[in-house]
Amino acid sequence: MSTTRRLWLSLGTLLVVGFGILLWMGGVIHRQAPPMPQAVVTERGEIVYTRAEIELGRQVWQSIGGQQLGSIWGHGALVAPDWSADWLHRETLAWFDLRARATDGVAYTELDPGRQARVQAELRPLIRGNTFDAASERIVVPAQRATAIAQVAAHYASLFSGDPATHALRESYAMREDTVPDVQHRRALGAFFFWTSWATVTERPGETMSYTQNWPYEPLVGNAPTSAAFIWTVFSVLFMIAGIALLAWHNAVWHHKDKLEALPPPAHDPMRGLVLTPSMKATGKYFWLVLALFLVQILLGATTAHYQVEGQNAYGFALADVLPYALTRSWHTQLAVLWIATAWLATGLYIGPAISGHEPKYQRLGVNVLFTCLVAIVVGAFTGQWFAVMQKLGLANNFWFGHQGWEYTDIGRFWQWFLFIGLLLWLVLVGRALWPALRRKDDTSSIVGLLFLSTVAIGLLYGAGLMWSERTHLSMVEYWRWWVVHLWVEGFFEVFAVAVISFLFVKLGLVRGTTATINVLFATIVFMAGGILGTFHHLYFAGTTTAVVALGASISALEVVPLALIGLEAFETWRHGQAAPWMQRYRWPILFFLAVSFWNLVGAGLFGFLINTPLALYYMQGLNLTALHGHTALFGVYGMLGLGLMLFCMRGLRPDMQWNGRTLAGAFWSLNVGLALMGLLTLLPLGVLQLQAALENGYWYARSAEFMGKPIVHLLVWMRVPGDSVFSIGALLMAWFVFRLWVAPRPDPVPVAVAKPA
Repeated sequence: MSTTRRLWLSLGTLLVVGFGILLWMGGVIHRQAPPMPQAVVTERGEIVYTRAEIELGRQVWQSIGGQQLGSIWGHGALVAPDWSADWLHRETLAWFDLRARATDGVAYTELDPGRQARVQAELRPLIRGNTFDAASERIVVPAQRATAIAQVAAHYASLFSGDPATHALRESYAMREDTVPDVQHRRALGAFFFWTSWATVTERPGETMSYTQNWPYEPLVGNAPTSAAFIWTVFSVLFMIAGIALLAWHNAVWHHKDKLEALPPPAHDPMRGLVLTPSMKATGKYFWLVLALFLVQILLGATTAHYQVEGQNAYGFALADVLPYALTRSWHTQLAVLWIATAWLATGLYIGPAISGHEPKYQRLGVNVLFTCLVAIVVGAFTGQWFAVMQKLGLANNFWFGHQGWEYTDIGRFWQWFLFIGLLLWLVLVGRALWPALRRKDDTSSIVGLLFLSTVAIGLLYGAGLMWSERTHLSMVEYWRWWVVHLWVEGFFEVFAVAVISFLFVKLGLVRGTTATINVLFATIVFMAGGILGTFHHLYFAGTTTAVVALGASISALEVVPLALIGLEAFETWRHGQAAPWMQRYRWPILFFLAVSFWNLVGAGLFGFLINTPLALYYMQGLNLTALHGHTALFGVYGMLGLGLMLFCMRGLRPDMQWNGRTLAGAFWSLNVGLALMGLLTLLPLGVLQLQAALENGYWYARSAEFMGKPIVHLLVWMRVPGDSVFSIGALLMAWFVFRLWVAPRPDPVPVAVAKPA
């Protein structure tokens, strides 16, 4: 059996086993999720909240931005508190105070440490005890706790209204005035926050940990890391070390063989004479859209960051009245995925006919129709979100046309279906263009096959975002949402990109097809070994069981393994860039691919593993250290890769035009330096300060207005200005380069080769 065939069988087995376990664990999560009660009642039978109110509260929460305004169970925005942690702390203190006044006649804060400890010891079992009755589907709470709940609910009713008493807090949380205008909706919102908080502290039946693995850290009620968090953190480190050792051994053996088969580069650029088809030419407009979305995303990101210091204003202008924080962050995060995905979609449409040499009938029409659909989706979805967050759409229409409230997947369901259909159209367009190459049996057929399979996966896997309904359990929504965010964006898009880059190097005559095929298949196996089940590391505290923690910690550690040898990958990329004088034509795409390698190591590797283990993420989830990983990995890896692929395509789209190297140099270094400054001057130090605050006082404090209002925090937020400014200059230079390449190009003095690529 050939090496290629063995690798294909290994990859097929890995995918079947990996997705089988992923689906099986989905069933476990569904069965073991925190129960949704029909009612919350006192011991006397008085109704505190009904299920209808809890579910209505979730609808209200989603309509105002959901995870884009604060967070739930650690997932969401960094400005405003984690509402589940905030409610837990406030309710605990309110109950402590009621008990202290009843037994000692004074406030809890006036008790000496010994008597405070007594109150804590008396109430902790009552707070953690599971009083959910499965027969009646009711949660029973003591009358004193019901009073504490009412006090916290009153605080939230004031906070989400226009009450002047909580204006300063709304400003600290970057909330607009009268966030939820309806009184009944504000009460229902409190019911939903109570239930999410109840799940964080209530122990699972027969266990000594809460439904959310004792997250968040709250020493007052005994929420602390579980023994499983310690154990599986240790094992994840061991698995990572073992994986790195095995990969290093394999690489040493295989890399030595590869060097013996070094391929002399062609004397001339094999792709210089590539004949552009009408559909390939039509992809140019996609890259204009990429840059437009990129620039708007940067502007929204700067606005979102500024809200951290001025709350409701932007340099004195009441911006929150027309463009509140929840909306700017929604659009900022969504645009990050959209512009990167658009760059990769355009690359697929461009590379299909280039690989096969075949232009299917009506291919250009399909490319143009898909472009129109993408524009309509962006405009329509974002308009619906504005009406939703401004509370002008109504709850009846919000789920389908407004704001779903789930970070990265928060466009309305109608627009999700529209995008899914668009991706299926893209799959058909790329597939029919690749079909002649798929039927050929040569040394690149496996790469083309993997490229096609990744195209199929990209088209179909977005469908995971359609698997939940408006009333699906929160834990299950998180399960399916991370299929999209982790497997779709971080998984198969990367396989697609690796296959495209490898094929380009083969077409350029720098790598043998058989060698590239084996490398791509092996890289895909290594990546997917940790990538599929690594999805679970996002679900440690989303109402899941210890099995999720064990699998997520053990398998996601393998995601770091291929990054340990990233230096060799970077060297190979650089070596290809220096292989022949004509490779200078591809200097800037190559440099962007090198940047991908660097940020893969730093952003995805170092900063990713920093927060990846259960024990680390227990304290860091939802802090700026999470944002540090998100920014450096999402843009540093996928954004840089999107820009590199865009430049590679543009070299073919404008083959006779001279490139302005100074402009591209400014763009490249500004983007990289700006991203580094953003992380080192703000996100890293602020995240470390938040981590210290969480360890010393509890998670709630690290996200509180008291901590986030400290002068040092405001200073660190302002320190984003240098990095953001440099980064923005890089994006503008990139846009200027593309504009000049089309509008005022200079002919390339090097003549076009007559020979066409094979």
